[in-house]
Parts: sequence; structure tokens; C-alpha cells
Amino acid sequence: MIEIVDAKFLISAANVAGAPESQEQNEVVFMARSNVGKSSLLNALTNHKGLAKVSSTPGKTRLINYFDVTFIDRENTQKSFAKFVDLPGFGYAKVAKSLKYDWEKNLTDYIVSREQIKIFVHLVDARHPFLEIDKSVSDFLLQHAQPTQHIIQIFTKIDKLNQKEQNELKKAFPDTLMVSSSKKRGLAKIVTLIHSILEESGDEH
Repeated sequence: MIEIVDAKFLISAANVAGAPESQEQNEVVFMARSNVGKSSLLNALTNHKGLAKVSSTPGKTRLINYFDVTFIDRENTQKSFAKFVDLPGFGYAKVAKSLKYDWEKNLTDYIVSREQIKIFVHLVDARHPFLEIDKSVSDFLLQHAQPTQHIIQIFTKIDKLNQKEQNELKKAFPDTLMVSSSKKRGLAKIVTLIHSILEESGDEH
């Protein structure tokens, strides 16, 4: 069984130039529209209630936030380390146009040029699975991700759907993961998947 046993805030950066120095390709980037539950998921995955700030104002977090995360494999007590990266929400409303442009440019620069990224985690609200903005983000990642980088799509707030709606979502997106941070559903599967991808990449070096 894989668990996250420690997580702590490292640094905030306005753009890729302010990102921490690292030789390892062990960054796991979480990205989502505003108000999809990204902060809640980070807190739930790390079992650290106040790790990522849950803002009542969508799009409030304008910086790239880094967290040091420690995994443990309970079978052999082996520890491994990664950085979780909380990107500002995209598709926010109340931001001045010039700031919005600078902000989005910083994010796209970061996504395209940051070689330390190993996994992109794209979160989608399960209640709104077909929004154009999420399709655009998926297409952008598929277009720009390097061969050594992985893309994981996760549907959040799955507890807000009834069983019929969940089944329809699974039919439309058979390979996707589903999670409820509040109900603690699907968390262990995500932690194990992230850990296994990072470990595979470590074995390749």
C-alpha cells in the first residue's frame, strides 16, 4: 500500500523563472478550472487539511505553489519524494484582461518549458465534463507534453452525481479516474498511480 506521509509548502513562484532548482523529473502538476476542487483534492491526497488554501473566490491563487511530498510503500517501508505543483486556476472571471494575459502566458510558458514535470494532472468537474475550456486544455497538453511526461485526467466531485450519471460518465470516459475529496473516494488509487509513474521514471535513469 502506497501512502503520502508528509507534505509541506516549499515556495511560490510567479513564473517558470522563479521555480525551484531541481535535477529530478519528479514534479506533479495539478491544473484545473477555478472552483473544480483542486485545493480540496491536494489536501485530501496529502491528508493535510490546510496544505493548499481553499479560496472562496475562484481564481484567487495567482502563483505557482510548490509542495514537497513524501511517499511510503508500506510493504517495504521504502520512501520516495516528489514535488506537487499547484497551478493557478484557468478560466477565472474577475481578472483584468492584461493580468489575465500575463498570467496565462506564464502558465503556458511553464507547462511547455519546465522539464522537471513528470505528470500533468488535469482535474475536471464531474458535473460539467464537456466544457470547451477543458477540451482546450486536454488538447494543449497532448500537443506539448514531452515523451517522458504523463497526463492523468481526473473527474472531481463525483459524489454530486447519482449512479446513473456516474455510469454515463464512465461510458464517455472509460479510462478516466473519479474522485470525491469530501467522501475520500478514489484517493488511494490516485496516490498509487502517481507513485508508480514516478518510480518507473526513476528506474529508467
